[in-house]
Formats: sequence, C-alpha cells, structure tokens
Amino acid sequence: MHILVINCGSSSIKADVIDHYSGHRAASMDVERLGSTNPLFRFNGHREELEDGTDHGEALAIALPKLLDYLPDDVTIRGVGHRVVHGGDRFTRPVRITEEVEQAIEAVSDLAPLHNPINLAGIRAARKVLPDVGHVAVFDTAFHATLPTRARAYALPQELADQADLRRYGFHGISHGYVAQRAAEFLRADLRDLRLITCHLGNGASVCAVEYGRSIETSMGLTPLEGLVMGTRSGDVDPGILIHLMRNHDYDVDSLDRLLNQDSGLAGLSGRGNDMRDILEQAAQGDDRCRLAIQVFSHRLRKYIGAYAAVMGGVDAVVFTAGIGENSAIIRHRVAQRLDFLGAHLDEDKNRDTQVDDDQPVAMISTPTSRTHLLAVRTDESHAIAADVSQLLLEHDQLSGERPIPVAVSARHAHLRQETVEALFGEGYELTPRNDLSQPGQWAAEETVRVIGPRNEIASVRILGPTRAIDQLEISRTDEFHLGIDAPVRASGDVDNTPGIILEGPEGRVELEKGVICAWRHIHMTPDDAAHFGVDDRDVVEVAISGGERDLVFGDVLVRVSPNFKLEMHIDTDEANAANLGRDARGTLVCTEGMASLRRRKTTYDPITQAAQ
Repeated sequence: MHILVINCGSSSIKADVIDHYSGHRAASMDVERLGSTNPLFRFNGHREELEDGTDHGEALAIALPKLLDYLPDDVTIRGVGHRVVHGGDRFTRPVRITEEVEQAIEAVSDLAPLHNPINLAGIRAARKVLPDVGHVAVFDTAFHATLPTRARAYALPQELADQADLRRYGFHGISHGYVAQRAAEFLRADLRDLRLITCHLGNGASVCAVEYGRSIETSMGLTPLEGLVMGTRSGDVDPGILIHLMRNHDYDVDSLDRLLNQDSGLAGLSGRGNDMRDILEQAAQGDDRCRLAIQVFSHRLRKYIGAYAAVMGGVDAVVFTAGIGENSAIIRHRVAQRLDFLGAHLDEDKNRDTQVDDDQPVAMISTPTSRTHLLAVRTDESHAIAADVSQLLLEHDQLSGERPIPVAVSARHAHLRQETVEALFGEGYELTPRNDLSQPGQWAAEETVRVIGPRNEIASVRILGPTRAIDQLEISRTDEFHLGIDAPVRASGDVDNTPGIILEGPEGRVELEKGVICAWRHIHMTPDDAAHFGVDDRDVVEVAISGGERDLVFGDVLVRVSPNFKLEMHIDTDEANAANLGRDARGTLVCTEGMASLRRRKTTYDPITQAAQ
C-alpha cells in the first residue's frame, strides 16, 4: 500500500510516497525556505523556485499535483499521513482526520505554537488536493501516552496543573517507537522483553526510556523545550534564571521565548551556529566555546542515560539515532564514556567506521562482551507514519463488535509457591478451594494472608489457586501508597526488579525479596478470539468500555492468548471505581498498537555480520 507522508516543519515541507511495508520510496519531495526569500521546491532530482513569501498551504497546492503527476502508473496513493507534533490529552494514537479532528488539533496549538498551526495548514491544503483518500494524523506525542503519572506530572499545584493542562507529554515519539522496534529486530528479541534507552539527536534532541515496548520516561515535557541541549534550544535550565532575567535584565515573554528557543543550545554555547559538524570542526581547531558546547551536550545526555537506567532497573541497549546520533562517531564516543557501570563497552573501531543507511539501517558499535549493547539505528519517521496510516486504513480500528468482551474487576490477591504456602500455614498444607473464578482452572482459596509494608499493612488478602512457580502479589495504586512501596505496572509473572513485601500467615512469616506489582490491565482470550480480533499474544490494544456512568476508552491493554483462557478483560479496583463500572460492563476492541505491521515483519539481523536474514 502506497501512502503519501507529509511532514511540515517551521520553514519546510518533506513528503514521500512510500510503501508502508518495505519503506521503498516511489517519489520524494522537499520544499525549503518557506515564508522567506527564494523558496525552493525539489522532487526526484527536479528543482523549481517558488515565489518569495510562499507559505505551506500555497506550496503544497503547487507541489503536490506535480509530485502526483510524476508517480509511476502502477503507484496509487491509498492514504495520506500527516505528522502532527502535539496531540494533547485527546490524541494518543493515529486518527482519521475530519473537520472535528482539525478543530481539536487547532485547540491544542497553544502547546506547540511553532508546529501545530503549520501541521494543520499542511493537512488542509493536502485534503483539498486529495479529497477522495483517507487522511490520517500521526502524533509525535502519542508514543508517550503510556508515561506513568509520576513521570508526566510537574510538582506544581494540582489545581493550576489541571486548569492550564500543565503536564509532560514528550515528543519525537514516532522516531523513538520506530528505532526501538528496529533495535529489537536487530537483537532478535521481542521489543516487549527489552529495556531500551533511545537517543534522538538532531537539531531537536530527546531521550526516551522504553521499557518492554512502552515509553515510561522521556526528556521533553509540556513543550519540546525541556531536556537535552539542542541546536538552538536550551533544554533544562533553572526556572529561577528566567525570573532573574525578567526582574533585572528587561526580558519579557517574547524575548525569553526567543532566548530559549532560538538563541541558546549549541548555537548559544558555541557562538558558531547550531550545526554539530561545524562545531566539531572548530573544536578540533582549538575553539574553546565549541569544545564547551560539545562537553555540555554529551554530559547532559550521559546524565539522562544513567537516570533512565536507574528508572528501569537496568538497560539492554542504548540506541543512537537522527542526524547527530547516526552520523557523529565523536559524539557517540563521548556519550558512551563512563557507561562501564552498565556493562556498556564501546568498540572504538566499529564506532569510527559505522555509517547507517538504507543498506545497513542498524549497526552494533559495542564490543561482543558488552552486557548492554550500543547501537546506531537509522530512523525513518516517514516509514513509521506510513505503517500507522495503512493499519488504520485497513480498519484495524474498526474491529467487529459482534463479540463483546466481558469486564471483570480484579481485587488485590496473591499467587504463591507451595513452599511459601507451607511456610505460612504449616508443613504439608494444601490450599482449600473456596469458589471458582471466571478463568478455567483458577479459584479463590479460603486462605488469606496479612501483607505488611514499610508504612502500613493490609489484612485478609485472598490467595488464588492453584499454587504457582513464583510468588506474586497484585495490588492497586491505592494499596501501593497505603503500604508505602513503589510497585511497577507489569504483566503477571514479570517480577524482575520489583519490590518485596512481608506476608504473614497463622504459622509463620515470609519476607519476599520481589514480586509486588500493579497488574497491567489485560484481556484473556483464546486463539479463536485472537483470530477473530486480528491480534496476537502480547499485543497492546485499546478497548471501549460501556456499562458505567459514561462510555470510556482504556488504552494500553495487554492481550494474553491461551487455549486455557476465557474471553475477559481485567482491570483493577481503582480503575473500576473511577469509571463506576457495573457488573454488566462490556468492552469492544477498537485499536491495535501502532507499529504492529512493522513488528510483525520477520526481518532480523545477524549481530555479527549485520546482514538481513
């Protein structure tokens, strides 16, 4: 399926007619210097000048028909994908563009005033040129919709944060999601088994902690200004500096905006502009300001990598991508210094010789003995957008509602090993079934345990049978705070790097070293159900819920498939109470996770030869 992908920047437009599966370009174009003098339009080797002051809408009206005329006869555009920088709270996945969607994108434009209005101008112009195909918005913020509350909240008064929509959204999500998947393919691993740190390093730069396929932390925040040192953006600064400049140096809102977004970063530090290639060249010739710019840039990124490794409790690979990350061996070398504590060891020869491109999109730059891999990965946001658009157009988001999904509320409970049961209830003790649960072979036991945390305890927590191979306590967020522990959201059975707890029974006490989780909301289904819905085990989906006070859509729902399961969605008590769900609540699967079509590609790479298999 050929998709036209349009990416409107502040003064440029890039467009590709791309096969959603292979990533092959049937045609490409770019327009530069829009809104200024001598704007230029290029496509497939052709070059044409536009009138001075041409804006994005005018440029697309001129350029798109010419690009379409150039296409081979066997290429038909089936849809158009538009990169939109900010989706706010509303857009957490790709969406078909309607008049209502356009208005909603416009409504959040104040969160990205340099980007969303331009993205919207491109949407409106392209819909006029191609009115008969589906147009889809793909959001830079969507990949980060899985950020936990602790990662997205600012330490501001809650009333103000709610009123002004002050929270962390994150950006470059299309790139972070794409390179994370490519890294997993290269490592011959399932993305959902990996902890990755992806570093998108270009004129705009951000870093992301990708834990088991989900973004759980990222450096950009409410706007793309927070985080790393960038080409012209400052990244993190003490907010007190801004107050000081306003009080004592005659800065106002506009001059602060210009300072932080246009005059800072590499350009401000170096005094030589924002191009890392020029800065590296001048640093090699002895320019102290350029040397400082490189040192601050590398130090800031290394600091974030260390922090994200701590957040995830370890890391399997660090990924470098985008213009600087893909092409600058010097920056990769500087950032990788002192990462030995992670077991990450840079192979200097590989790093120096590596050049990722279409023929070699992924390269290993760490030594064979590295516990944490270091990778350079070529990003391709157009390919990622095309994959998302094709998925939507193939109506993965309109899956049949003929098979409703019952919704069950999962209260706190414990799964225990037989050894633990005997330690709590006595040697040779067997759990006593109390009542069957909805899942075949599962039952609630008569026995309960007291759970003792650092702060408080919970009495009479039900044990579920039969006994398991590992000990696991599943609790809600409310329970987590009550007990005084920090339990991650995990799939059942995934207890590595989780906190422990004390369990007390009538005959003894057991101190678990690990095993406490907040259960990832999930759907149990049979292989027949999975075939009906078009999903695989461990896919992540969205589910529309009815049966409460209002209809809701739950995102980030894990699919678990087994012949021994019965179709049912499980959410915890906090979520059920917040939604005020009744016993007749039902769900309809409405969307599979973005990048699914890419994830299901069978291409892998040999880490030694780096050849496609």
